[in-house]
Amino acid sequence: MELAALLTSAGINISLCILFLTLYSILRKQPHNFGVYFGRRLAEEKFRDQVDYFSFERLLPTAGWIVKAYWCTEEEIRRVAGLDSVVFLRLFIFSIRIFSITTFICVFIVLPVNYHGQEMSHTHIPEESLNVYTIANLKEGSRKLWVHCVALYIITIAACVLLYQEYKYLSRKRLAHITGSTPNPGHFAVLVRSIPKSGNELLDDTIRNFFVNYHGASYLSHQMIYRKGKLQNFVDNAERAYRKFVRVKLSVFDQNVRSSLNRCGLCGVRASSFQLYRNKFVDAKKSDLTDPEVVEAQKDCPGAIVFFKTRYAAIVASQVLQSSNPMLWVTNSAPEPRDVYWSNLWIPYRQIWLRKIATLSGSVFFMFVFIVPVAFVQSMMQLDQLKKMFPHLKGSVLNQLNVLTRPKDMPSMLAELVPKQATFFITYVLTSGWASLCSEILQVYNLVYNFFRRCIFGYQDDPGYVYSFPYHTEVPKVLLFNLLGFTFSIMAPLILPFLLVYFCLGYLVYRNQILNVYYPKYEMGGKLWPIMHNTMVFSLVLTQIIALGVFTIKNSPVATGFTIILLIGTILFNEYCRQRFARIFNSFSAQDLIELDREDEQSGRMREIHEHLLDAYCQSPPGSGGGDNDEVPIEMILEDPAQEASNSSQELCDTVQEVAGSIQEHIEEK
Repeated sequence: MELAALLTSAGINISLCILFLTLYSILRKQPHNFGVYFGRRLAEEKFRDQVDYFSFERLLPTAGWIVKAYWCTEEEIRRVAGLDSVVFLRLFIFSIRIFSITTFICVFIVLPVNYHGQEMSHTHIPEESLNVYTIANLKEGSRKLWVHCVALYIITIAACVLLYQEYKYLSRKRLAHITGSTPNPGHFAVLVRSIPKSGNELLDDTIRNFFVNYHGASYLSHQMIYRKGKLQNFVDNAERAYRKFVRVKLSVFDQNVRSSLNRCGLCGVRASSFQLYRNKFVDAKKSDLTDPEVVEAQKDCPGAIVFFKTRYAAIVASQVLQSSNPMLWVTNSAPEPRDVYWSNLWIPYRQIWLRKIATLSGSVFFMFVFIVPVAFVQSMMQLDQLKKMFPHLKGSVLNQLNVLTRPKDMPSMLAELVPKQATFFITYVLTSGWASLCSEILQVYNLVYNFFRRCIFGYQDDPGYVYSFPYHTEVPKVLLFNLLGFTFSIMAPLILPFLLVYFCLGYLVYRNQILNVYYPKYEMGGKLWPIMHNTMVFSLVLTQIIALGVFTIKNSPVATGFTIILLIGTILFNEYCRQRFARIFNSFSAQDLIELDREDEQSGRMREIHEHLLDAYCQSPPGSGGGDNDEVPIEMILEDPAQEASNSSQELCDTVQEVAGSIQEHIEEK
């Protein structure tokens, strides 16, 4: 690719970004799009009273959203979206800082060295190939390679300093999050599996007697994990169907129709009616321990959640062996109530390690299923024959095949291949990077969905449909662009300005989305940062390995020796950070837990916490996603509302009939 073609591509993508951002600034002002661009605020009832009136101001693009997103404080973001969102945005801050330094050094120092690496006349710059801007343009044995070595040292040292500062800063934030957040029931609970059965007593009594005997001073109570029976499943399904019916009913029918339906004896009952029956059913089961059904259910009990009086007692009980037999009374820290997936807890402990082995075996099997045919085909085709059959394949394809046959030469092969791929990755940053940010801010899919939902089907905004932030897709994407930036920093510096624009624009876009669109469903307390840190260090190490191969190919032994020293220093730095900070994100300190327990006891909150523990862990219907999320008004369940509108009423009636029949059978059996 020529420089003129690259600039043309950049100009097209810049124009598209400006167009999309302009459309966003107009569309976000339209009241019928509030559900798309203000989902979180709509869920918190901040846009319910907006009046739909016409105004020319709505048709004018403005940049007010950029100002609001930029000036919003970090504490406000943490308060509305949690610590995980702060960690994600700190990743952008780190990227902007390190690539500002990298861009300045590599564009103004390394790039001219690459450009003048060969003794050639540069007559018409726009028509020159992009290869003249890469390290491949340097001659073998060139003394100018020391510039690249020094630049690599500066980039690595700056990155390590910034990583250390971020690790230290976020460690303090996590400790403040642990000590300053509301009491978490998971800190007082321990998950117990592989409970030994006794023929003389119920499993419920076995658990109580064991923990009273060995943890008498700190044991509070416990909750059995049951496999749900048919009757209770019917009740749960009826309750869930009723919630669906109410949600669709409020969005489909007008106020008059809703009033008439609310007076209906069957479809207009309150959700508390099902909850009342459910509570009575569960309470009856708990109180009557002589019931044969209860005895039978406890035989299949896979475990229990044991509650302790203090956080410190719970964390100690979860870390130590409870029995001389490690396969009995296995304890782990209990997950948060909203993170529980009850179907997984029903799996017996002795099956867990078998399932892990089966999963690993399946992964290895499919890996060999893929490798064996490739190796067979490769053995049938010699490289010399391929060159004769396909002369046009004398480039990077054959070199990539050589990587599999000569793994020891991988650094030098990467050094040869990476600079040649610079054009592709620059285009990738322009298209996938910039375009993905425009798609994220414009919410194209949700915008189209909202149009059909409101204009075609006539539904109203439903605060129950709120998206949670997709960390599983966005974090790897940002880390990938960091990897590209480090890898091509001294190899092909032209990619750096485009990456810097991506990080700056992404910082504003994601701040806006976190504040307005996404609702925090889960909170990991900043545990993402160690993963981000390790990925950054891996990117630095990979960059140094590639540079090592380049310096070896270019016959620069001095630069090669200094790069080896830098590589060892980077690995030692990562090990120091792991020893210094990593455990803060993986466990709790006794000092913090004991201080929290003392504070709660002195303030009188501990009794209230103990009363809430039993209600915090409530088993939900199998497959619903766990926890007591059905009681939360904001559900992150994205289903088809049109399908719900057609099926919910019939589902409700059918389920209620099943419940009534099951209740009658249960009474007759008694």
